[in-house]
Amino acid sequence: MKKQTAGRENLGKLAPKFAELNDDVLFGEVWSREDKLSLRDRSMITISALMAGGLFPQLKSHFILGKEHGITKEEAVEIVTQLAFYSGWPKAWRAFSLINEVYADDKIEEVHGGAFGMGEPNEAFAKYFIGNSYLKPLTKPGESAVFLANVTFEPSCRNNWHIHHSTNGGGQILICVEGEGWYQEEGKEAQSLKVGDVVVIPANVKHWHGAKKNSWFSHIAVEVPGENTKNEWCEPVANEEYDKLSRR
Repeated sequence: MKKQTAGRENLGKLAPKFAELNDDVLFGEVWSREDKLSLRDRSMITISALMAGGLFPQLKSHFILGKEHGITKEEAVEIVTQLAFYSGWPKAWRAFSLINEVYADDKIEEVHGGAFGMGEPNEAFAKYFIGNSYLKPLTKPGESAVFLANVTFEPSCRNNWHIHHSTNGGGQILICVEGEGWYQEEGKEAQSLKVGDVVVIPANVKHWHGAKKNSWFSHIAVEVPGENTKNEWCEPVANEEYDKLSRR
């Protein structure tokens, strides 16, 4: 732990003994015992005590120190969320404003894709999608007879109408792992999808699938082995057609 000098810098002339105790005992002897508790854990404990006491100037200083000790913005938010039920709602509101100040340059990264993760932008097939999609291969071509990939759609993203051609076998299976989406075969009503749903897509059937308007959506795509398999990409799903579903 770096040497603490805040006491001497702020109170060295007014209260030199207090400044010495702050820098040399509290931080120099207690905080420095990292073999007993890590600096990160000590920061969490101190933040909890200061919020409970409503000591907000000191709380801001310890959010800054906690950030230096590895507490992320997401973790700081979670600490205050839990403490709100024990220390009081108004204190939580005040603490969140301090987090906004201390972590102003930090963004909370959205994580999607369910347990498998969202992978990388699906750039190779971007021209066949409206909106952004992401691909996380779960098996490698050549290592397995079946290819599996986790496909993640941002809200309103969907792929074009397409067909999995095969002369024998083939088709695709979708296993929904996050959010809500749509699946539709040509000439049939669209099917609403949620986590746990499984869709068996026959070979040679024109269809599309994607996210609902206000939800991220992820599914594992299982390519069913077959003979003479190939994908045919067709026209996009028209906005008017998609918007009708979003009102259901």
